[in-house]
Amino acid sequence: MHYRARVWILTIVASLLVVMAASAQGNFNTSGNILISDQFNNRVIEVNPSTNQIVWQFGDGSSTAGPNSVVAPNDAQRVGDLTLISGAGAPQGTEANCQNAPCMDNRVLLVNRAGVIVWQYGQAGVAGSGIDQLNTPVQATFLPNGDVLITDQANQRVIEVNQQKQIVWQYGTTGVSGNGADQLNSPNSAELLEDGQILIADESNNRVIQVNRAKQIIWSFNNSGNSQVLNAAAFASRVCNGDTVISDAGNNRITEVTLAGTVDFVYYTNTQQGSVSNPNPSRAIRMCNGNTLISNQNDGQVIEINPSSTIVWSYGQIGVNGSGAGLLNAPYDAKVVGDYTGITPPFRGFFNMQY
Repeated sequence: MHYRARVWILTIVASLLVVMAASAQGNFNTSGNILISDQFNNRVIEVNPSTNQIVWQFGDGSSTAGPNSVVAPNDAQRVGDLTLISGAGAPQGTEANCQNAPCMDNRVLLVNRAGVIVWQYGQAGVAGSGIDQLNTPVQATFLPNGDVLITDQANQRVIEVNQQKQIVWQYGTTGVSGNGADQLNSPNSAELLEDGQILIADESNNRVIQVNRAKQIIWSFNNSGNSQVLNAAAFASRVCNGDTVISDAGNNRITEVTLAGTVDFVYYTNTQQGSVSNPNPSRAIRMCNGNTLISNQNDGQVIEINPSSTIVWSYGQIGVNGSGAGLLNAPYDAKVVGDYTGITPPFRGFFNMQY
């Protein structure tokens, strides 16, 4: 293994030990806390679910990408005591300072507890597809070998980048949208499976696909031609029973399907009293306790439901997007610290994986 790669892995292992050492309930990086990408408030926050208090934040609210800011984060993942953040940027008209033009970010950041950026891929405010460039990165997953899997939406690709900022694998033809061989249409997430294959939510193709490293589609779900057809597949993850949980954003629901294509579970996110008609849920992540954490972005709320579809926890005021106390503005992603690994289903031998 390359020396720098060894140092990178050892750094992350050391960070993981910090997680294990966290003690008092509610402290930074305590297992069970909720990490939320508060999209149009331009911040990532960590919330203690027992008190709903914010215990950590990155992003000063600025709509200009910089060393202390992130514009419209779509995704965040805790990696040891570091935080991997995707700065997707704010489309025109979504924020007060972005009315006449989009506010770009186009970076994937790894920040420490003090909010210092220790690694990044992409350049602040620059949209491109060249070396060290991204265009609307909507998700990033830290891989066991130290690489980062980035869903580079407007470039129509999923790329795996090493710490030297080299692209070592890619699915999707850069700049080409389509549904043919090696093509995607506004992909919105990519997750690693235990066998090394990649599960992709191919949003504007209204499908979820599983591809191998040879870029062959091994499995897909779109179920067209019946009432279960997907509409803007925003996120997908494989859960421990072998099913796939999909954020079917355009249909305002979370659906769970078997490998045979049978629908096992459906939860509509616009049926709560006070909900907007189209909350467009952007993430649904199955927790190890069997509950599901849902980012119901246009409702301004993150909710946790149990297997009986009962809401057991929430953060944010339903139907209200805002920046005041206890409010969120189009939360795009939420994950439980110590529960989510980026490998679906969660694979606990995190640094022993080979592919």
